[in-house]
Amino acid sequence: MKKSIFLILGAFIMFGANAQSSQGAQNAKKTVVCYFSATGTTERLAKTAAQALGADLHEIVPVQKYSSADLNWRDNNSRCVRENNDEKSRPAIANSIDLSGYDNVIVAYPIWWGLAPKIVYTFVEQNGLSGKNLVTLCTSGGSGLGRSGSDLAKHANGAAFKGGREFRGSASGADVKKYIDEILK
Repeated sequence: MKKSIFLILGAFIMFGANAQSSQGAQNAKKTVVCYFSATGTTERLAKTAAQALGADLHEIVPVQKYSSADLNWRDNNSRCVRENNDEKSRPAIANSIDLSGYDNVIVAYPIWWGLAPKIVYTFVEQNGLSGKNLVTLCTSGGSGLGRSGSDLAKHANGAAFKGGREFRGSASGADVKKYIDEILK
C-alpha cells in the first residue's frame, strides 16, 4: 500500500513539475537579433546584444556584398548613395530566417543618412513580423538613430514597434540588455 501511495504521489509531483515547466516555456519570450553590418561595427553590437540577452543571432547577408567603393558616402555615384536616394531600392538578401518561433525581433544596423540601409527595409518587408515586438538598434558615426526605427516599423507589416536606440559598437552587454529589458516590459 505504501509503495502505491509513493508511486501515485511521485506521478503527481512529476505531472506538476512538467506543467510548471511547460507554463514557464510558454511565458518565456523567444528573441532573435537580426543584423546587417557593412564594416563589422554593427556586427560587434549585435553579437554583444544576442549574448547578453541569450537570444539567437542572424546576419542579413546581401546577395551582392558591399565593397569599400560601394560604401564611399562622399561619392554620389557609390552604391550606398544611389540606394539611399532611391526610395524603392531593396537590395536582395542571400539568406533567410524563419521568424515564426520568435516573439521579439531586434534589428541592428548602421545609420546611413539618418536611415537604415535599404537592405534592412528588404528584410523587414520580406519577413512576417505581424504580432511580433520590434526593437531597433543602430550604430552611427555621428548622425544618431534619427527616424530610422519608426520608419522601419512602418514597413514591418504589423509589428509592434517598441523603440530604438543608438549604441556604439563597443557597447557593453549589460547596457544593451538593460535597455532591451526595459523597453520590452
